[in-house]
Amino acid sequence: MAALKSHSGFLTRVALVLVILAILPFPSHCADPDPLQDFCVGILNDTTSLNGFPCKPASQVTSDDFFFDGLSKEGNTDNVFGFSVAPGNVLSFPGLNTLILSMNRVDYAPGGLNPPHSHPRAT
Repeated sequence: MAALKSHSGFLTRVALVLVILAILPFPSHCADPDPLQDFCVGILNDTTSLNGFPCKPASQVTSDDFFFDGLSKEGNTDNVFGFSVAPGNVLSFPGLNTLILSMNRVDYAPGGLNPPHSHPRAT
């Protein structure tokens, strides 16, 4: 009887390991797909599509499309919250188009607060 009990425990463990190994690849399919091109500078005055703005032709891309100096400038914190954000997203930094990336500079006055907010699709 004891041999049968230990044998069923072993089979349970093997079944559990097989289930875990079978399920393991599924989270890797939950990510965004890889980009199809090296860069896609957005045409900001056009309408957005599912993955961002339409791409500017490579012949019209300049180095200014990949430069953003907003993170080096101090924000105005003279408001109710004592808080300022300088957004560095595709609207101010067109080289970020289709990369699903942004960066912000946050400035706080002494005693300042960050108001409650959310970040959809953030990781």
